[in-house]
Amino acid sequence: MSIPTAALTGLAKTNLRQQALSALRKAITTGQLQPGTHLVEKDISEQLQISRGTLREAMRQLQQEGLITAGERGRLSVRSLDTKEILDIFAVRAALESLAVRILSQASHREAAVDALRAAVQAMESAVGSTLEERIEADLNFHRILCQLTDNAVLLHSWTALEGSIRMSFMWAGTDRAVGNMRVDRHAAIADVIAAGDAAAAADHILAHMDEAAANLVS
Repeated sequence: MSIPTAALTGLAKTNLRQQALSALRKAITTGQLQPGTHLVEKDISEQLQISRGTLREAMRQLQQEGLITAGERGRLSVRSLDTKEILDIFAVRAALESLAVRILSQASHREAAVDALRAAVQAMESAVGSTLEERIEADLNFHRILCQLTDNAVLLHSWTALEGSIRMSFMWAGTDRAVGNMRVDRHAAIADVIAAGDAAAAADHILAHMDEAAANLVS
């Protein structure tokens, strides 16, 4: 099988596993590898010019990220989402990020956290007009920073485990709906509500944010 994507070209001979992982992740999250596409080890390893062992390592990581899935007899393919899965993903995100904003609203370093989040918002604003991939990265970076700033390693690990699924939900929904969730003002408001220091109000705000985002993606 030949996969028609410029992302899967020959790689330099250093850090091959990471390069393979990045190339495959990009091909999937940009839609060059469509949901349901079967991933044939022999063909992909030849396109990337890496060993099948190295490729397997990268593909195991992509499975953990929720980007690819194993079907009958272990055949791997690009994951396909449905409406229920997207709603489930955002329900879990809402639980994690509402905890994050509660923690930050009461934290001694709240002011510094708000400054960091506002810098992430500025990065999102700078990405407006860029590629969808760059906008997705800026959006995810804001939410990743939100979780990192809590200093709660379990929270951050749990959120990171969802990151691949979040990327897939954007690709499933299409560019227009995905971009609708990346509005700068929506994210600036999260920083503002944390700055106000009301943990309950901040949690309510992020729950509403996630409900709106999920509804937009599946509408």
